Amino acid sequence: MLTQGLTLFIMLGGAALALVKLTGRSSREYFAPRWPVSWVWFVGAAALIILSVPFMAGLIEWNNNAYVPDLLKGFTWLTDFETWARAKEEELKVLTAYLTRFNSPQRLLVGLIVIAVVPAVSEELFFRGVLQRNLVEWFKSRHWGVFIAAAIFSAIHMQFLGFVPRFVLGLILGYLYEWSGNILVPMAAHFTQNAFQLVLLYLQQREWTGPEFNPDSTDSLPWYLVLLSVFFTGAVLYFLYQRSLPAAPVEMHTLSAGGVAVVTPETAPTETRTLGSKGSATDRN
Repeated sequence: MLTQGLTLFIMLGGAALALVKLTGRSSREYFAPRWPVSWVWFVGAAALIILSVPFMAGLIEWNNNAYVPDLLKGFTWLTDFETWARAKEEELKVLTAYLTRFNSPQRLLVGLIVIAVVPAVSEELFFRGVLQRNLVEWFKSRHWGVFIAAAIFSAIHMQFLGFVPRFVLGLILGYLYEWSGNILVPMAAHFTQNAFQLVLLYLQQREWTGPEFNPDSTDSLPWYLVLLSVFFTGAVLYFLYQRSLPAAPVEMHTLSAGGVAVVTPETAPTETRTLGSKGSATDRN
């Protein structure tokens, strides 16, 4: 298990650090992991992941049961791809079952490091810290950057029967990075995603849950739980988005012939300016 974790860290984390090195800037300057991070972002990111579980379960069931429609089965490459994808999914299920066989708390701890901590750090450095950041600059659009990075993030896992839920997870992580401006926030959310699943699996293996509970199941949860999940996930996303907006000034002072006048604006300014390594940048609300 430790070998897999080290390999992943070297491949993605090492690639991210190497690409940053080519820019001539230090990793600390490029990724700018600001500490301390407001507890609101950490709690919000963790809550967002946990509240989205029923919604994600619905997406997993839908994606897992998606088949090439009869109308398109004449395209052999599509049916060949579906056959390959399902065979690949079964192979990865066997590997996952082996890696997540927790017969002691010590093995769970190792699993949390290898399956939760290492991917959270290495994948976020590469996909959000380097790939998404450059895509946003290339396309001059944070939305294009987030969506394309999320698609690549999902595809590179080579589990296409889970492409859609992993793509949605990539969107969540991408917007957390864009809104917070801090790579530590999507890292915390990514860690929560993997660690929460591992802890549930450990509890099930120790028979500390009900016999009907199965964290590996691809069955959807009751519709009302999915609906509540969508509502609360959207609420947390909106709350975090609002925190990313610049606060409207409480008052402005203007100088005129009559002296200093205090004006209370009714709306936030249409744009703000931030100072980065490349100089002044204008952000429009």
